[in-house]
Amino acid sequence: MSLLDEWKAVAYNEKQDRNSLQRFWDDYFMKERDVYAQLLKTPDKPYSGTVKALAETFGLTTLEMAGFLDGINDSLVKANPIDTMEEDTEVSLDFDNKKLYMNMVDARADWLYGLPEWDEIFDKETQRELYLTQKKSGTVHVAKKIGRNEPCPCGSGKKYKMCHGKKGAPALEV
Repeated sequence: MSLLDEWKAVAYNEKQDRNSLQRFWDDYFMKERDVYAQLLKTPDKPYSGTVKALAETFGLTTLEMAGFLDGINDSLVKANPIDTMEEDTEVSLDFDNKKLYMNMVDARADWLYGLPEWDEIFDKETQRELYLTQKKSGTVHVAKKIGRNEPCPCGSGKKYKMCHGKKGAPALEV
């Protein structure tokens, strides 16, 4: 069983009572925030080493480190082999700043994208732009459907059903 599988078994244990699972996640999120704060203090210095060594560096257990690596993997310049990861697997934490910030916004992790360390990397305007870009990327805009009895948008003055809504009529370019 890989470290990631062990992490998922503990973190997503449905047999565990709700309160202890909530305490587990609250504790993990505090540790995760501290690790990100440390990483963001030196964004140009990529950390690397074995999973166990990095866990010791950041004061995490190897399982917590596996969970952290699972979370940050999409933001890395080169992804780590998290599915087959063991304690002695060599991993890197060389992350893309913009990707990491946007993934934190996507995860709705305000305790992470709101870290004061981000102010040293991006100015407030850039943070706002990245935030809005990420929020808009998940928004689906559905075009207003033209009703059969409404005027045709082509400007002919006819009802849609008698103009471009008619069977066999050429498609309307909106």
